[in-house]
Formats: sequence, structure tokens, C-alpha cells
Amino acid sequence: MSERTRQILFTERLLAELADAGEVDPARIVTDFADPALADALASVEVLLTGWGCPPIDEAALARMPALRAVVHAAGTVKGHVTDAVFARGIVVTSVAEANAVPVAEYALAAILFAGKRVLETAQEFRRARGSVDVSAAFPAMGNYERVVGLVGASRVGRRVAELLRHFEVRVLLHDPYVEPDDARALGAELVELDDLIAASDIVSIHAPQLPATYHMFDRRRLALMRDGATLINTARGSLVDTDALTEQLLTGRLYAILDVTDPEPPAPESPLWDLPNVLLTPHVAGSLGNELGRMVRAALDELRRYASGEAFQHGIEPDELAVTA
Repeated sequence: MSERTRQILFTERLLAELADAGEVDPARIVTDFADPALADALASVEVLLTGWGCPPIDEAALARMPALRAVVHAAGTVKGHVTDAVFARGIVVTSVAEANAVPVAEYALAAILFAGKRVLETAQEFRRARGSVDVSAAFPAMGNYERVVGLVGASRVGRRVAELLRHFEVRVLLHDPYVEPDDARALGAELVELDDLIAASDIVSIHAPQLPATYHMFDRRRLALMRDGATLINTARGSLVDTDALTEQLLTGRLYAILDVTDPEPPAPESPLWDLPNVLLTPHVAGSLGNELGRMVRAALDELRRYASGEAFQHGIEPDELAVTA
């Protein structure tokens, strides 16, 4: 991982816990597997603890690590550094994507409830009127009772959002091509086709992975299917939404959007998204930040302890999963 990553992930307390988990030199940060100064250390390393900024673990890197048996990723996706060569050599891999899903789901839940309660619009009207607002007259359909919420993707985040929504009297629709109806019902959701979900939902929250098949899945045609006054929430990846098409819809005032990710990210300085009253932009803050990073590190340490005890990883990753996950 990068030095900056180590600094933001590991407090002194967590470094002490890391030292208890195995033989480790916290000062030895690898940003280049070909660095001659690291040759001896890499030759004997059994486990890599990785994070943001990890270089690719390819054939050349693996040749320098003949004793490597496991990769523990203290972040979400491993696609940026774990190559096919890792799995081909029988090296076991795990990540803390499950831990990182917690704050993303919390953000999505808050966004869903705020959207249903029309918090963005009422706050702006309240500010504009300096207190004199007839909310019931201006927003007669506000509220979350029996609101229809569409979740796109039964990912780790999508599943957690569905579980959180069980506490509210909303109807949950779900689209995921890899989920069976019984599985959806177990999550408290109704499995439907994507177009049907979009057309029926008051709020659509995206939780699908970034894949070639999901690029611009919310294109001009699908965005046009959304109900007047509906809200689109994106905490997944910006590329899943055609930004130009969404901007066109938002400029009419027909839709609302809560966007933690965009394409490009951030939007261009001249983008209307910055100033539209029906848009809430946040700077990719849904994932783990601040004190939430401690949850990810502890999850990684738990996996290290399992490995040291001869147990299987709790959140091990199989190579065939990468084709359908983030």
C-alpha cells in the first residue's frame, strides 16, 4: 500500500494489534515489488496486507515472493492489484468489502429517507422564505409511508440496505440478474425487471458493480421511465449512469438526484449539476472515512488471525466472483 494509506488506516493502537497478529515490520511499506531493497523481505513473506496504492501482484511480483500464501486486502475491491496469476498459484485472497459496505448502506438509507421526506426541497424553500412555508400545501406527497423504493443490485451494500429498510413501512423492489425470487423475498424485497423497477419506484438506489454490462445502465431511455418527482441515488459508480442524459432530465426539474459518485468524478466545473436545486452532490463520502476506517482495519486483522490459526477466511474471494462483483 502507499505510505499515505498506512498513515490513514493504522493508528498506533491498530499497529500494536497488527504486531500481535504475526511477524510484521510496520515500517516496511511496499509500493514497488521490484525494489531491490525489499528483495530479502519479499523472498520470505507469507502474507501480504494490502490497501489503496498496492501495485499489481503479477507474475513478476510473484516470482519475488515464493513463500506467499495469502493476500489480505484492508479495503474493498481487489481488482486493481490481484491478478489471475495470484489465483493460479493457489494463493488465498480476502478483502474487507463487507466492512466497507456498512457506511455506504447507512448513507444510502439516509438518502432514501431524506428523499421520501423531501428534505432537500423543503430545506431550500424554508431558507428562501425565511420561515414562512406551508409544507403540506407545497409538498402534499411527502413522507416515507408506503413509499416504493427500488434497489438495483443485491451487492453487499444492496443487501444491507434491504435489511435496514425492513424497519420502515416501505415497499422494496429489487433487480439483480443473479438473484432468485425466493432470495429476494428473504431480503424483504420483490424481484422485478429493471425497467419495471424504474417505472414503479419513487426512489431508485443503485448498488450494482461497475462492469462492462452495467456501463450506462441508466441511459436516456431508462431515465425517461422514472416517475415525475422520483429521486435517483447513486453510491455505486458514476459510470452506471449516463451523466449527460441525467443532466437533461434534472434540468427540466422532473427528477431529483442524490449523487455521491459521478462520471466524470468530480463533475466538470461548468456542469449544471453543481447548481441545480434538485441535486445533492457529495464528494464520494459514502464509503469508509474517518473513524470508519478502523472497522476495515479490524476486519482485516480478524482475517489475519484466522489465517494464523489455520482457519479459512470468513470473506474469502474466489476468482469467478470478480466477473460479477465490484
